[in-house]
Amino acid sequence: MYCKSLVIDSNDAGERLDRALASRFADVSRAQLTKWINDGSVLVDGSEVKPNRKLRGGEQIEIKGSFSPRQDWDSAEDMPLSIIYEDEDVLVIDKPVGLVVHPGAATVAPTLANGLLALRPRLRDLPRAGIVHRLDKDTSGLLIVAMSELARVRLIAALAKHEVARTYLAVVEGLLDEQLEVDLPLGRSSRDRTRQTVRDDGKDALTVFKPIARFRAHSLVQAELKTGRTHQIRVHAARTGHPLVGDVKYGAKRILPHQASTALRDQLKTFPRQALHAHQLAFAHPRTDQKKAFESPVPIELANLIHLLQQDKAQPDA
Repeated sequence: MYCKSLVIDSNDAGERLDRALASRFADVSRAQLTKWINDGSVLVDGSEVKPNRKLRGGEQIEIKGSFSPRQDWDSAEDMPLSIIYEDEDVLVIDKPVGLVVHPGAATVAPTLANGLLALRPRLRDLPRAGIVHRLDKDTSGLLIVAMSELARVRLIAALAKHEVARTYLAVVEGLLDEQLEVDLPLGRSSRDRTRQTVRDDGKDALTVFKPIARFRAHSLVQAELKTGRTHQIRVHAARTGHPLVGDVKYGAKRILPHQASTALRDQLKTFPRQALHAHQLAFAHPRTDQKKAFESPVPIELANLIHLLQQDKAQPDA
């Protein structure tokens, strides 16, 4: 933690905040100071401001900033990975819950990228170890990895044109009666940098939710991504009033059906992650243009939750 406090000298009146701080603290880069200003780690008279804030002199500055750990894209780490398909251009992985896809500012544990370097060392020659899209740490399911530069370029283009079909299974709170198209732009929350939120100035985001089964107080739904924003399904589901089971970050209330069984109550109260699984994936092969389609089985903890909800609905007094 980097902690400093100072009072702005009158000689700095009219100067931008980021430039004034960079001239005072030679042991920290201006880029790092700007990052801290943007994430609220720098306060001016107790308030968050922007890096271009013009100073008048006499302001009280408080800095409490953390340095991000080095992002490790180079280390190879042996780990069990489930390969669904592989050829010279494409690798399809069934990602388990709990595995981060690639290094980031808050990532310490080995990531899928590190595992890919151990599994296929030639991926070291490609940017980002061939990773062209991502899944959240606690979302399971199918992920494409490029194995060649041709595939990487063409898959990135296909994703940008929304030509890769990605379909998820989710268990949500509440009863979804009909198909919903949620078209709400998303961006990072100004209050919590780890969250996404609906913003007028955000990036376009479209999700289609289709009900598969209705239980007593929950629904099994199919969610189809038309765009691929961070936390898109989770935020859009919450905005419809149907947050994902277990997704307390985005408003899950851990609701319980009336007189639910002990097993179901325990599952709903303690479900350890968002109930979201990347179930189906389809795309044109980047070299041959042949259609490729894959399906991942529902992981055991999610299948067990669905089974208990089905049993609960089938009870005579339900």
